Amino acid sequence: MELSVVIPLYNEAESLRELKSELDAAVGTRSHEYLFVDDGSTDGSLDILRELYRADPEHVRVLSFRANQGKSAGLAAGFAAARGEFVVTLDADLQDDPAEIPRLLAALQEGADLVCGWKKTRRDPLSKRWPSKLFNAVTARVSGVRVHDFNTGLKGYRADVVKTVQVYGELHRFIPVLAAWQGFIVRELPVHHRARKFGRSKFGASRFLKGFFDLVTVMFITRRARSPLYFFGMLALGFLVAGIAIDAWFLLQWLAGHGLRVRPLMLIGVGLVIVAIQFASMGLLGEMISAQRAARETWSYRERLGPPSP
Repeated sequence: MELSVVIPLYNEAESLRELKSELDAAVGTRSHEYLFVDDGSTDGSLDILRELYRADPEHVRVLSFRANQGKSAGLAAGFAAARGEFVVTLDADLQDDPAEIPRLLAALQEGADLVCGWKKTRRDPLSKRWPSKLFNAVTARVSGVRVHDFNTGLKGYRADVVKTVQVYGELHRFIPVLAAWQGFIVRELPVHHRARKFGRSKFGASRFLKGFFDLVTVMFITRRARSPLYFFGMLALGFLVAGIAIDAWFLLQWLAGHGLRVRPLMLIGVGLVIVAIQFASMGLLGEMISAQRAARETWSYRERLGPPSP
């Protein structure tokens, strides 16, 4: 199969029939499948998906969660079930234009592993555009992946990418970062974006706070996963220097003949030294875990390459 289109959705009943018609027009004669992932909708979306399946069982597949699990879970389920050589994701609210699918596929065929749709002219209210710009700018700066729109629903992938990158929690926003860390080629393509036609956005302001914590998680599991001792060691060194400096001052006061009594600052110094020891221990444990994982990966590669020649 050439193409799998993965569509995670939650309460998008009004847009599904129109979306299916636009997908058919965009995909054309390519061998394809549509994977609709219903994330516990309560507005009758699943009934409409059953209707679409009955009308086109050859191309429509439906996955459904009993309760709302979040977009990352929906994408992970869709990626696991996808059978196409190429995978395209888009949101079900009709803001992502299915007519862009051929352009995404062309970029993949030219050598990209992952293509992000860049909503260069975004049809959203100002309250969504500016926080999104800030989020994208910070993520690009911190991760080193030069993409203007990390959180776009419209993306194209080679099958290797979706079978390799693990998406959980709220990490769907950082799929380009995770893919780049795995060595895949990430590019972006300006795409047409449309104003919301039905309903309202399902994402509130809390997503920005979650996005910050998720960015910290991604940076740790990508940049620091192979050298945890460097990360925890630098923290330990900072706490250790601060703790020793505080306690050294009290020691000098005692040597100079001043009376020594327990003070809050002295306890803080001792506490900082203890925290430093804990961070150093965490770094050493992390190094041991990383070494074991590296050994397993090396053994796996040797198995795939075959036994060494005599």
